[in-house]
Amino acid sequence: MVEFSQLAFFSVLIPVLPLIGFLLIILLSRFLKGNFSGILATSLTGLSFVFSLILFLKHSSGVGNAVEIDLFNWLEVGRLRIPFAFLIDSLSITMMMIITGVGFLIHLYSIGYMKGDERINTFFAYMNLFTTSMLLLVMGANYLILFIGWEGVGLCSYLLIGFWFKNEAYNNAARKAFIVNRIGDLGFIIGIILVFFTFQTLSFSEIFPQLKGMLPNNALIITITLLLFVGAIGKSAQIPLFTWLPDAMAGPTPVSALIHAATMVTAGIYMIARSSLLFNLAPLTLDIILITGMTTALFAATIGLFQNDIKKVLAYSTVSQLGYMFVALGLGVYSAAVFHVTTHAFFKALLFMGAGSVIHALHGEQDIRRMGGLKSKLPYTYFTFLIGTIAISGFPPFSGFFSKDQILMAAWAKHPLIYILGMAGALMTCFYMFRLLFLVFHNSFRGTTHQQEHLHESPRVMTIPLVVLAVLSFAGGFINLPALFGGNLSFSRFLSTSLADGELAFHQISHTQEYLLLMLSFLALLTILLWAAHLYLKKKKLPSEENVKLPAIQNLIYHKYYIEEIYDFCFVKPYTAISLLFSRIIEGKGINAFVDGIGTVFSFGSERFRKLQSGNISFYVFAMIIGILAFLVINLVV
Repeated sequence: MVEFSQLAFFSVLIPVLPLIGFLLIILLSRFLKGNFSGILATSLTGLSFVFSLILFLKHSSGVGNAVEIDLFNWLEVGRLRIPFAFLIDSLSITMMMIITGVGFLIHLYSIGYMKGDERINTFFAYMNLFTTSMLLLVMGANYLILFIGWEGVGLCSYLLIGFWFKNEAYNNAARKAFIVNRIGDLGFIIGIILVFFTFQTLSFSEIFPQLKGMLPNNALIITITLLLFVGAIGKSAQIPLFTWLPDAMAGPTPVSALIHAATMVTAGIYMIARSSLLFNLAPLTLDIILITGMTTALFAATIGLFQNDIKKVLAYSTVSQLGYMFVALGLGVYSAAVFHVTTHAFFKALLFMGAGSVIHALHGEQDIRRMGGLKSKLPYTYFTFLIGTIAISGFPPFSGFFSKDQILMAAWAKHPLIYILGMAGALMTCFYMFRLLFLVFHNSFRGTTHQQEHLHESPRVMTIPLVVLAVLSFAGGFINLPALFGGNLSFSRFLSTSLADGELAFHQISHTQEYLLLMLSFLALLTILLWAAHLYLKKKKLPSEENVKLPAIQNLIYHKYYIEEIYDFCFVKPYTAISLLFSRIIEGKGINAFVDGIGTVFSFGSERFRKLQSGNISFYVFAMIIGILAFLVINLVV
């Protein structure tokens, strides 16, 4: 009982600490000067990480398996009973450590990056509120608590993307993110409602035991999982609801690192992994997830090949990597998806923060055509960015190699075509990331003289998080070594108590076959790296300027396949036209005319009746007699 009370206490503190930070900063905002709000928010997030680490140590040492901490009875209406409860197991602990650990580093980085901003207190308040919301999402013991966190991170994403609200384009990006996510959330809400009517509960511990006797391909389960997947599509930026994420780069760079690399966009992957028992009963849904993920991974990777905004390249890279995670989910290897979530949090947060360090040094410049030659001026940024690039490209022994190849090995075991398509996406990732690295840090500087004279490395408060993330990006993959390298997929086995992994998760193809596939992958990646070096180091090729006519295919990809224009033509313009029709005709000439007409009639009538009030007593007596007679006649007749 003592251990349980300690577990409950630590579990409650983890989301409450950043919530306290949010409340203190908001309430005392007028009195907090300098970096105090940043130090407070960072410290409380760091404490949450410490308690998350304690829970991990307790859990891994066998003190407790999955534990549901029922804090109080929150809602009880008829058959609906919703406790405010946390579920502490291997999956939630893993996500808690990512959110608080990487979140702490990003908070620390933000102290330097946001220094001098006039609304710095508000920024850190929003960051702490986001952390609380994300923790609620992954710790909730039922779908409703999960949904509260789900909506909370959506709200915080809107606030942080549009943080610099004086720029109208940033406001538009924030609204776009909010609206597109609402489309996915509608499907998620309907899915949760169907879950309740099907199982008479929303608690995971009560739903999952009911699934044991159910047969696959149940139409109702397929419907539920498809609706839940719609929510994941919106939150995790998959086709067709991916367009909000690249525009979300309008927010400050730490926001990009926290929300759109390490945490928020992985909420959809977490939700499906948490519901793995449910999704395993819907093979059709898993196939749709697989196709959607692979399509998104390839589609976004091609767009990344020709982008010239440093943050946009990383944004489309995020969309592509999320596609890989959905491929793993579709294959039923949920632990591989969560493993890639973990390694991706390390190297993508590192890359975004490295990009922020470059932007900071260049006073806001984000166009890679105006960069170059930064290697000597920003040595820490270059070295860590290089490690992040190698990791995301999948070179051994960096973290991305192990997590990506676990997915690719499962893809090969399922069908060679899936492996080939996944490998194509990995090769494109390698090319556009080294293209980015070479154009930003190598050759000669292409910016202004003023920028060149003021080039400087970021302060230590920004470079220390980069170094820590670089170490994690290098060594993070060793937590899940496959048998080929002397391991036993320990991370996947750690998650096995929380996930319903399919047979592919621990399926071991022959060592000879695995070795050949890894060698093929390595040689292909090395070829792509040498090709990128030939183009951008030896030939010093530069991206075309905006006014230069591009070849048809390149122009199509550069303009992102005109998806935005297609959406605008098919959805935005018709919706706007219908709205204007309702506004001008139905509301303006219909409803408003009707309401105004009633007012006009009564005004006209009252104006005429007013004249009867003449002050003549004999007329009043006459009117009273007429009224009495009318009253008597009506009563006699009726």
